[in-house]
Amino acid sequence: MTLPSYPTLTSLPATDHPDLVAAPVAAALAAWPGAAQVAVVDIDPDLADTAAMSEAYDIPMTAGGNCVVVSGARAGDERIAACVVRADTRADVNTLVRKLLDVRKCSFLPMDRAVAETGMEYGGITPLGLPEGWRILVHDALLDEPVVVIGSGVRRSKLLVPGRLLGELPGAEVVQGLGR
Repeated sequence: MTLPSYPTLTSLPATDHPDLVAAPVAAALAAWPGAAQVAVVDIDPDLADTAAMSEAYDIPMTAGGNCVVVSGARAGDERIAACVVRADTRADVNTLVRKLLDVRKCSFLPMDRAVAETGMEYGGITPLGLPEGWRILVHDALLDEPVVVIGSGVRRSKLLVPGRLLGELPGAEVVQGLGR
């Protein structure tokens, strides 16, 4: 099987390199049948932010998948979701995500809490290996991308995933128009 790749990056089988991803991501990859089609690539951690990485490694912004964590509450019940949107868009948090979570107000989870609860580094949070009970909302536009670059849980690497597989992540919900 051919791993997803870009000419400016060296693709390695993600399941063979748990040292290049955060521990929760390695555990999720080990349990997911789709992981055989996922590559991990080493990058400069100073270039982990999507725009910098896209420019440095000649990756189109449409091939980037940004993962943001949001929360809201209803009747004292906190609801958390990870939203994975195409990097040239922003998650429609105030309208669409708020309605999907069925909360009155939706906001980004504070960075220190997101890092602590995911076991991942800021700038590397990914939809693989998230805490139990968190919803995973995937922008439908990502499924059409041949290769999507997402976080690996750490800033020094990225995962390359065939776009269609994002819709097959455990617990994933594909949402039309999630990114605007």
